[in-house]
Amino acid sequence: MIHIVEGGIAAEGKKIGIVVSQFNKTVTQKLLNGALDCLRRHGASDDDITVVWCPGAYEIPQVASYLTSHQRFDAVICLGAVIRGETPHFDFICQECARGVGAVSRERGIPVLFGILTTDTFAQAAERAGGTMGNKGWDAALGAISMCDSYSTIAVHNS
Repeated sequence: MIHIVEGGIAAEGKKIGIVVSQFNKTVTQKLLNGALDCLRRHGASDDDITVVWCPGAYEIPQVASYLTSHQRFDAVICLGAVIRGETPHFDFICQECARGVGAVSRERGIPVLFGILTTDTFAQAAERAGGTMGNKGWDAALGAISMCDSYSTIAVHNS
């Protein structure tokens, strides 16, 4: 018999950590608002949500690593906005942030979601933080809920 695992969308009882970059806060606040709205609409309690602000996208993996090693979360959502400038700084920050978030997720064995915008312009970031392209904070939160459920289902099935 084939066992199919597909995550659900119920957030009730799930402990969620959210790491948010203060840099480009006009965008990241909207991403956070979208994530919180999604979690609440899917049954999460405010008491089960921890939000940690950090200086910038480069620091997001550091905070996610600290959270996942010192507290018990079912998932951690990483939110930020890196907008291309005139120097290669954008490329370095994006690469290290993505690499770091991926490493934390693999090392800790819990879902760590990448909700970090990497755009060429502020307008593109705004469109992805509640504009015509939706809210990627909401999307990351929904992904976190689904991944939590999938991990729980796999654990029960394999026990």
